[in-house]
Amino acid sequence: MKKVRFLTTEDGERTRKVKPFRSYAHGKGWNLQNKPLLGAEAKRVENSGQTKEQSRREVLWALEPAQADSWAWKRLLKLRPLAIQFCKSVVGNGLSSSFWFDAWTPLGQLIKHLGPRGPRALRIREDAVVADAINGTVWSLPHPRSHQEVELHTYLTTFTLPLSLDIDDGYEWLASDSSVPIFSSFSTWEALRPKMEVKDWHDVVWFKGTLPKHAFTMWTANYDKLPTRARLAGWGMQISPLCAFCSNPMETRDHLFLSCAYSLDVWSQVFARCNPPTSPFTSWAELLSWIRQPRSKSLSLLRKLVTQTMVFQLWKQRNNLIHNHISVSAAAVFILVDRELRNIIFSRREKKSFATLMAKWLR
Repeated sequence: MKKVRFLTTEDGERTRKVKPFRSYAHGKGWNLQNKPLLGAEAKRVENSGQTKEQSRREVLWALEPAQADSWAWKRLLKLRPLAIQFCKSVVGNGLSSSFWFDAWTPLGQLIKHLGPRGPRALRIREDAVVADAINGTVWSLPHPRSHQEVELHTYLTTFTLPLSLDIDDGYEWLASDSSVPIFSSFSTWEALRPKMEVKDWHDVVWFKGTLPKHAFTMWTANYDKLPTRARLAGWGMQISPLCAFCSNPMETRDHLFLSCAYSLDVWSQVFARCNPPTSPFTSWAELLSWIRQPRSKSLSLLRKLVTQTMVFQLWKQRNNLIHNHISVSAAAVFILVDRELRNIIFSRREKKSFATLMAKWLR
């Protein structure tokens, strides 16, 4: 099975980045140059006694699902409006491209462009191929009577007639401004997936070597979505908004992780190993700035790991105090941070970016 990679730069979320499976697509009938029959369509042709060439008049885009068709085939047919955006027909001799249902013009499917009355208006039957609309060196179409028909006539003037009989019609999959003869899951996903503004803090949350539980807690904290007491009280819950650690100011994200005396005790021991900031943190933005500040990539990586471990452990101890009524000292929390950070670095010691981190942390 292919690995699934993730994009983490947009909105800070883990967005799927699917690698192409061209070899699979080529072997399973997605070769767009040949446009082979697929699944139920092939069965119908076999049962009806039609030849492959005769069956080309019944194009995939015009098939109606039969009751005997499988669930998977019916689901594929429902995806046709999405797939037609990418599957384009390249006219060669015009003997296999459907005039009405294949997207062989920039106007898309002509049955959609001209409407259901299009076949009657142009006097071309619905099962016709492109070659059926040509008479020698001219298009056998009536005088246009609508703006849509004028657009079609204008495009048809770009064709050189008669068409070359020794060039077969072909099909291209156009996605993300690329043209490939075989379906590509990567380019299609890039064209379909929702895109958002790139966040400048994404590398602080999602990076190689982070623990998923740490990254998720950091991501939630970065959006200020952790259910702190101040937020819970703001939702109308009958709960004290004061900090669970020091019982003084309101328990907001910035106070809990940056300003609380309990947290500052833990941070002071961390700063002894990671170079302290020039002044105490007063906002979350200053914490992010401190992480990115070092020119040394190894020190920046160490600060990322330490910060995520700190946020995770402080939030864990805060919940432990509220729900289990178990209180531990700031020194004990630092021991947990130290132990977990050592485990992270040691388990990734073979990676180049982690080779010097243990020495930096234990100095």
